[in-house]
Amino acid sequence: MKPVPAPLSAEDDLRSAETQAGAFQAVREARRSELAEDYVELIAELIAHFGEARPVDIASRLGVTAPTVAKTLDRLARDGLVMRARYRSVFLTDQGRALAEECRVRHDIVVRFLIRLGLDAETAEQDAEGIEHHVSARTLALFAAFAERRGQPETR
Repeated sequence: MKPVPAPLSAEDDLRSAETQAGAFQAVREARRSELAEDYVELIAELIAHFGEARPVDIASRLGVTAPTVAKTLDRLARDGLVMRARYRSVFLTDQGRALAEECRVRHDIVVRFLIRLGLDAETAEQDAEGIEHHVSARTLALFAAFAERRGQPETR
């Protein structure tokens, strides 16, 4: 029979609740910025490869409808991340380019970390799309350090 843990004191319970609430708040904040980050990262990639980012290409690559892209681009323009004119290509502002670069760096670190763990590149790319938005700066630094280690990938 498993031993029953001792009940938490009111102080322990409060600290635990505060810690848990902080963690959930961090996740909510990451989710709010995730969409903007995905858009600016993709726009930067499209511009780098094709010289422009057209809304139709954004919709196709994100698997969403043109009206969804239009609505999101309007919000990103209000937030100062993109510049656009109706029926024209989308371009990043300085703020948008900075965010896109930050996202690209985070994404690359997470991909390298996952590959270093022994994951195949395709799965690492897919998994990094979610992880990159939710990892703290402290954890990301540890991921980067681990990814830089020499030797064979870890196996379990």
